Amino acid sequence: MHSFWPIFPIFWILFWIAAVTLFVKARRSGRWGGWGGPPPSRTASAEQILAERYARGEMDDEEYLQRSSVLKS
Repeated sequence: MHSFWPIFPIFWILFWIAAVTLFVKARRSGRWGGWGGPPPSRTASAEQILAERYARGEMDDEEYLQRSSVLKS
């Protein structure tokens, strides 16, 4: 049993290296709470809200096109 003692510290070192590596990769790829990518722009969120309102029928085609052209300019 005494010949196995060096294996356990090596195992734990490799375990922690793998855990930190996976955490860093998940954070950079944006899979961990959205930390990885750039923040959404205000125009994109405004266009999304406008599209949602149009889909719910709160505005007609003309109003949607007018407001979306204002956001894009």
